[in-house]
Amino acid sequence: MREAELPAPGTKAARRPDPEPPAPGGVLWTISGDIRALLMLPAAFTLQVAHPAIGAGVDEHSVFRTDPWGRGERSLRSVQLWVYGGERAAEEGRRVRRLHKEIQGIDTRGRRYHSLDPACYSWVHATGFPIYLYAGRYLLRRFTPAQERQLYREWLQVGRILGIHDRDMPQTIEEYWVYYRRMLAEEIEPTKVARELVATDVPLPRPEGGSLPVRLLLRITWPVLRAAFLRFRAFVTVGYMPPDARSAIGLEWSPAQERRLRRLSTAVRLLVPLLPERLRYLPIARAARARHRAGTP
Repeated sequence: MREAELPAPGTKAARRPDPEPPAPGGVLWTISGDIRALLMLPAAFTLQVAHPAIGAGVDEHSVFRTDPWGRGERSLRSVQLWVYGGERAAEEGRRVRRLHKEIQGIDTRGRRYHSLDPACYSWVHATGFPIYLYAGRYLLRRFTPAQERQLYREWLQVGRILGIHDRDMPQTIEEYWVYYRRMLAEEIEPTKVARELVATDVPLPRPEGGSLPVRLLLRITWPVLRAAFLRFRAFVTVGYMPPDARSAIGLEWSPAQERRLRRLSTAVRLLVPLLPERLRYLPIARAARARHRAGTP
């Protein structure tokens, strides 16, 4: 564990040692950087913003409507650094807290909120765990009870990187499920932002960047690509969300959709392990795996 710098003379105390990210070879290390995690993230984000305060904060302060691609890229990079960033992980956690320091307002139930209030901030982090478990059954494998417990311990470790105190998160998996069910029953609702994230008729700016031919091609084909992307996003968002969370948000899911999801998931589960590492893992994870094999920090 890396020690923080000693304080200058006259200051009160040294900062606590930075928390470390999960160790290489663990459950989170194995699955978080796999490209299949990209299919899980929309469900996690939607479950986050189904909380009235978080939904209000994103609605009022986020650029997810005007810069969805940039926001998604930055969020993905942040998540990867929490797990694979080594000494950069804790600094990324501090950056996230600084970014949210001024976000506050009134939620849909008339309650004042602040994004770093433990009740809100902890829920944002807590949503990743059930999505990994549920979506993982389709895209990866069904975890053993021991792996589920290890994953939860590692998820708590990531929470410490984000500055979440142990007192603000359930410390055992049994306590977590009690907390999760209470949140679904008492807090989660179909917020404006949650509904937008599963809508297929909302505006979506086309991606920027790339070469001139790519930009021209996108400009011509974007109406068709946009409609297809929104349908696919809605499909995987609802499909990879646990049924009890779907019910709390009011999302419908049919047997026919379930059959299509299983066919898609089977194809992805069989294909991805055949890919070379440079295609199978996201860049930050791929670099961390290479450093680990080489024995370098």
